Amino acid sequence: AKRRMEARLAAQGWAATGWIVLLVALLPVCCRAAPERLRYAIPEELGRGSLVGPLALDLGLSPAELPARKLRIVSGDEKQYFNLAEESGNLRVKERIDREGICGAVSPCVLNLEAVVENPFNIFHVSITIQDINDNAPQFDREFVDIEMIESTAPGARFPLGSGRDPDIGTNSLQNYQLTRNPLFSLVVRESPDGTKYAELVLEKSLDREKQRNHHLILTAVDSGNPVRSGTAQINISVTDANDNPPVFTKEIYKVQLLENLPEGSLAFQVKATDRDEGTNAEINYTFSDIANGARQLFTLDSRTGDVKVTGPLDYEEERYYEATVEGKDGGGLSAHAKVHINILDVNDNEPTLSLLPILNSIPEDSVPSTVVAVVNVRDRDSGDNGKVSCNIDGGMPFRLESSSGNTYKLIIASPLDREKVSAYNITITARDGGSPALSSSTTLVLEVSDVNDNAPVFEEAAYSAYVAENNAAGALVLHVSARDADAGSNGRVSYTMEGGSAGAAPYVSVEAQSGAVYAQRSFDYEQCREFAVVVRAQDGGEPVRSSTATVRIFVLDRNDNAPRVLWPAVAGSGTGQGAAPATAPFEVVPRSAEAGYLVAKVVAVDADAGRNAWLSYELVQAPEPALFRVGLHSGEVRTARAVSERDAAKQRLVAVVKDHGQPALSATATLHVVLAESLQEALPELSERAAGADPAAELQFSLVLALAFLSALFLLSVALAVLARGRRAGPPTVLRCLGAQRFSGAGAAFPADFCEGTLPYSYNLCVAPGPAAAETSWPPPPLPILPAEELLGGEPCREQSLISSSGAGEPPAK
Repeated sequence: AKRRMEARLAAQGWAATGWIVLLVALLPVCCRAAPERLRYAIPEELGRGSLVGPLALDLGLSPAELPARKLRIVSGDEKQYFNLAEESGNLRVKERIDREGICGAVSPCVLNLEAVVENPFNIFHVSITIQDINDNAPQFDREFVDIEMIESTAPGARFPLGSGRDPDIGTNSLQNYQLTRNPLFSLVVRESPDGTKYAELVLEKSLDREKQRNHHLILTAVDSGNPVRSGTAQINISVTDANDNPPVFTKEIYKVQLLENLPEGSLAFQVKATDRDEGTNAEINYTFSDIANGARQLFTLDSRTGDVKVTGPLDYEEERYYEATVEGKDGGGLSAHAKVHINILDVNDNEPTLSLLPILNSIPEDSVPSTVVAVVNVRDRDSGDNGKVSCNIDGGMPFRLESSSGNTYKLIIASPLDREKVSAYNITITARDGGSPALSSSTTLVLEVSDVNDNAPVFEEAAYSAYVAENNAAGALVLHVSARDADAGSNGRVSYTMEGGSAGAAPYVSVEAQSGAVYAQRSFDYEQCREFAVVVRAQDGGEPVRSSTATVRIFVLDRNDNAPRVLWPAVAGSGTGQGAAPATAPFEVVPRSAEAGYLVAKVVAVDADAGRNAWLSYELVQAPEPALFRVGLHSGEVRTARAVSERDAAKQRLVAVVKDHGQPALSATATLHVVLAESLQEALPELSERAAGADPAAELQFSLVLALAFLSALFLLSVALAVLARGRRAGPPTVLRCLGAQRFSGAGAAFPADFCEGTLPYSYNLCVAPGPAAAETSWPPPPLPILPAEELLGGEPCREQSLISSSGAGEPPAK
């Protein structure tokens, strides 16, 4: 019979092994049919490096794709049991797997992990079932079991022998008990509600203490694995004298529920038995007759009262159920037994745990929303609502959590990023369970935002202005321009170039590429050009290059580097001091009947400078009769200071000096010859006397001038009369209007369109007519040539018309 039993168990073991092999062969086919969750099955105790399954192949990835797809696995368990071969993508065992240590009595034993791939990003859920092998033999809690039986015990009485323990499951677990042959005893195998098999010793015949006081039996527990494993316990039976009434427990089975956070020393429950006997036969002593070692360390039983107290920490996550057998024995040796089932209730005493897998360690600031930056795995060892976990992140950040599965979340970008505003984010991820009170835990993920060239350099000013005095040294610093770029590294490194500007301004200045310093390339001349503009470009070193421009306007400031120039009366030269030598000047005829204020002549001078440097003042420095003539300080008009008398000399030589208001002041002189006579005929002798002393060339020149003036006056008079006769309806011609009492134009100062500010503060128009002179006019009038202002000054026009208002720039102050 024993051989038949062993053969039957061996056959069952081979059948179980065949089913396991078939399951392993068919599992990859099932996984390909449902790629969203791959399932593998492996036996426990496989060696390190053993193949679990071709994970990459089952995901549809070829070995050539693995480097680009970055296949990796993420496990939520604290201990990693598997790893991934980088070349082949096969899933292999990382270290020895003990199914009993991981899952205990739970079946099936399943380990879950996630496979993560990129480009594109995806998560696959992988379930690995750990199959049990018969690696554990059944064992008894006690190697020796002592039983006392009173000789009066009736046949059919049963005595619990306890249960063997086998950590394996299924057919590999404890299946049956065997007892050595004895005619007085037999064995009954019973099964508890939770499926645990335990043995009871049955008394088949009455005992006779006088014949045999002790009996020795061997109890064997066997499983159905392949090979079959077994464990034994020795049973020692002592036969005692009769005790009529055995103890009776109030309950056959005590069911107890305890919270896992019950303090040590607390009363867990109480067992109670009664005995109808008296004396010592009614005194009941309580003991644990069958209890696991783990439970023995957590509970103590008071042998007199039956109180069971907690002596160790109860942990629902470690063990949820305990079973024990309590024996109540009276003083006469009779005993009774009661089962105790202890259920541990869960308390929310475990915080959720978080594990992070960063996908991007540095996020480009131009990353599009919905980009995955990290995977978050959440675990809570509690059960029910205590183990239901929700995840969230701090508000106000451009990220959000998206649930991927029951315990996996993806951290994705929710809105555009800007490194120039925020360069790094400290993201606090908080997991909170559903217990009461709720427990939570958090972890911080630091994400750096990398720079892209999305900002152009920005000048500190949109337009720059600089003021440089003329005659500056070539290479002198004009100003600094500065631009800032909000980007970092080479994207924010700014260099400067000159882009040009107003016509002809490019060679005037240059810019240093690194510092933005603008230098003069040449000496500036205010009289040639007073203002010009250039464009400076700032560009960064990014890819693509970004740039911006700013306008630099440079204003040239005037220096007093031009002396006044006398236009009338004509002089041979002018100087920068008082010693300029005058040349031969024309004559002015003043009637002796002239009253005070008579206009003798007008000294006309210009200064190429501007502002105060061009404000001119006039002064007589030499005159035979100091009290006879005076000159207007700002007008240059030479007038009689008093009435001319007969005692005044007929010939007067006047020397006037023209000064500007610069620092230092520059000046020029003009010489004017005045003849006191009532008419031209009266003045001729004086002129002849002077001509006699003059050289022939001067005399010829003077005669030609007089003749030319006389002929011009007659010609102009004839033309004016002819035009007047033919066009009376059109009003008096311009030539006749010139014959009025006002010999000088009433028009104000006029400036040529291309004339630099301050070079010519006055414009004069002179009309000359033949006939008797008015009280303020000399005859003959000197010829005034009509010349452009540039030729009068001997300078060049500005290349660019000045943007500064020229009103009043060169006007002298009023009298």
